[in-house]
Amino acid sequence: MIKISVFCSGNGTNLQAIINAIKSKKLKSVKIALVVSDNPSAYALVRAKKAGIKTVVVEPLKFSTKSGFEKEIIKHLKKEKVQLIVLSGFMRIVGKDILSEYKNRILNIHPALLPSFKGAHGIKDAFDYGAKVTGVTVHFVDERTDHGPIILQEAVPVKKDDTLKSLEERIHKVEHKLYYKAIQLFASGRLKIAGREVEII
Repeated sequence: MIKISVFCSGNGTNLQAIINAIKSKKLKSVKIALVVSDNPSAYALVRAKKAGIKTVVVEPLKFSTKSGFEKEIIKHLKKEKVQLIVLSGFMRIVGKDILSEYKNRILNIHPALLPSFKGAHGIKDAFDYGAKVTGVTVHFVDERTDHGPIILQEAVPVKKDDTLKSLEERIHKVEHKLYYKAIQLFASGRLKIAGREVEII
């Protein structure tokens, strides 16, 4: 059994998808030990509590430095013996303290085919650009934004009659499926990193 922590700032739809995958046994040998949020009003916290999952809110404004903020989070992660961090709509760039403590043990999901359309508005940026194909990427987190080694990707075609909303809905459906698959690969010890390559063994 591997213990994971899901970091959320908002609605927590990917968190819910992970909870559902664990309940339905699609995701095996994984326990969400802790949900971490920087936002006390995040609906993700309600989802976690409904599922009986421990939560902690660590607000960055209560700390004079980013390092202090991250060390407080690490303290909670260590208490719960967390082995993997899963970023799920966490609207903060992970800094050096968490990165060094959990090297190659932090996953992120991005709503575009990296390295295209990095940043906080990947779906809108692809839609506004007129891309014919976009998609979803699950990757390891490193010190650069939306840059770490890629684990899984899935393409999502942009249809002629798509609105931003309809494209978002289709991308979110792929996210909810792809993320738990990547978590399962990590939990099963099937991911091997060599430079920028992630081999599935």
